[in-house]
Amino acid sequence: MKMRLKLSTTLAAALLSIGAVAAHAADKVTIQLKWLPQAQFAGYYVAQAKGYYKDAGLDVTIKPGGPDIAPTQVIAGKQADIVVDWMPSALAAREAGVPLVNVAQVFNQSGLMLTCKKSSGVSTPKDLKGKTLGVWYGGNEYPFLNWMTKLGYKTDSDIKILKQGFNVDPLLQNQ
Repeated sequence: MKMRLKLSTTLAAALLSIGAVAAHAADKVTIQLKWLPQAQFAGYYVAQAKGYYKDAGLDVTIKPGGPDIAPTQVIAGKQADIVVDWMPSALAAREAGVPLVNVAQVFNQSGLMLTCKKSSGVSTPKDLKGKTLGVWYGGNEYPFLNWMTKLGYKTDSDIKILKQGFNVDPLLQNQ
């Protein structure tokens, strides 16, 4: 009788522990993207749609970014667990005291691109001298400023920098 009681108790404990594991809630994780949903973030959304996060025991919320979203401020304010950001703005935030850790680099080079209207007369970097160049800030200015330095341009005299919003209106309006 005692043996049967011990066996029943052991079996019940084992079944309860299996149920406890199955009932364990997935770890909640919030990812803050740098920008609005677009191709560069497809992997995050595909993983969510195919259940990869769930299979790994994660309950993932993906928050889109936008022109007024600074991922480093979002993580500093404890509104996200992971952020997707450009390295220069992440480094600037870390220098300012935000305790960031670089987990991965998903791009092998910067996505920075400088575009001009054909009518501007700019066809090579040497044609930029004396021009007004619109730059998105929020970390995007660092690779641009580095590039200008490599070209030998002084940003206080050789070119004029227009701090622009995250749209192309200044270009379209010939500013």
